[in-house]
Amino acid sequence: MIRLTSRTRIEKSRLENPLGIANPDDGVVILIPLYNDWAACRLLLKALDQALQGHLSSARVILVNDASTLDLPADFPGDGFAVLDRVDLLGLRRNLGHQRAIAIGLSYIWEQIRCSTVVLMDSDGEDAPSDVPRLLAKYHGEGGQKIIFAERTRRSENWTFVLFYKLYKLLHRVLVGMGVRVGNFSAIPRSRLDSLIVVSELWNHYAAAVVKSQQPFDTIPTHRARRLSGKSGMNFVRLVAHGLSAISVFGDIIGVRLLVATLGLIVLTVLGLIATVFIRLATNLAILGWATTAFGILTIILFQAVMLSIQFSFIVLGGRQGTSFLPCRDYGYYVGSFQTAYKAKAAD
Repeated sequence: MIRLTSRTRIEKSRLENPLGIANPDDGVVILIPLYNDWAACRLLLKALDQALQGHLSSARVILVNDASTLDLPADFPGDGFAVLDRVDLLGLRRNLGHQRAIAIGLSYIWEQIRCSTVVLMDSDGEDAPSDVPRLLAKYHGEGGQKIIFAERTRRSENWTFVLFYKLYKLLHRVLVGMGVRVGNFSAIPRSRLDSLIVVSELWNHYAAAVVKSQQPFDTIPTHRARRLSGKSGMNFVRLVAHGLSAISVFGDIIGVRLLVATLGLIVLTVLGLIATVFIRLATNLAILGWATTAFGILTIILFQAVMLSIQFSFIVLGGRQGTSFLPCRDYGYYVGSFQTAYKAKAAD
């Protein structure tokens, strides 16, 4: 086991070899964040190896162990594979959550692993291994220059999840101005990693960071599969937090949209005040006491709208002035260990 606990060694490595690679065209690396899902991941690796036969001669798997509380099984990942020639575990010092584990994994690959393509997928099997060859086919069809996402056309969850997911998509469209199309399941060119890992929003949400940073991407239609083993640790609170993380990536856009909305409310309120005064003084349409009540209500609305517009303005400005977390620079603080769980005899 190699422990990466020294910040000085990480910085020295970057100075000597900023990309951390000898040959960028060195095959496919499959990145899988994992938390306690050892049983499901074992089945996933077996299914993935079978799905890739006839499509790849070899592939490497890196599991980002997000500080799992369950120990690594002694026989993990199981019997030998035909295509997967190496399975490594990148251990984190503390649990950071799915999205931040992805950010650390991508940053580690950028700096330390030789590859041409990164395939990102979940450990529970809901990202179907049979879709990986389709992702890679589309990826090569686009010249290996675009990130290719698996776009869900049908979900496998119960109706309550689907209902709240639709509500979330509606909220996302209203606040951000665009819909939710993709998740984590994707194929990423090595050339895109160089620009993606300096996107601070990657720390909060991978797919949203890709969209926010205007990375070139395309999609293929897929269906979400069932878990291979066990139960999901994702509950309603974590789902809400995950959705808010995606929305937070577009905080400046949301701030501007809300600012425009409040300015529109201010204009309408001022027009209402003018109309109230005009009706009261220039016509006989006003009911006794109506003008005073209407004027008072509109004045309160105007005051609230002005305060909201000021608040949204500071939110937008504050977001642009704050110090950003850069995955490529700061990920090393959270890396605790690196070990090889499986290595084919013919692998280097």
